[in-house]
Amino acid sequence: MRISVKVRPNAKQQRVEQIAQNSFLVWVKEKPVEGKANQAVVRILAQYFGIPQSSVNLLKGQNSKQKLFDILI
Repeated sequence: MRISVKVRPNAKQQRVEQIAQNSFLVWVKEKPVEGKANQAVVRILAQYFGIPQSSVNLLKGQNSKQKLFDILI
């Protein structure tokens, strides 16, 4: 399934909030430097869906707050 994710980096808490069927807000503690925030989003989404991190693929939005992920369930 493909999901749209809006990332809020440098947050105090890490959490996931579903705002529509395939749309999520994700808060991460990491700063958007050298892909650290992207790695954190992958880790958090994997925990949220209960799947391995290798099943979460970033398709679009490497350097943007708005991202498109492919989730293999």
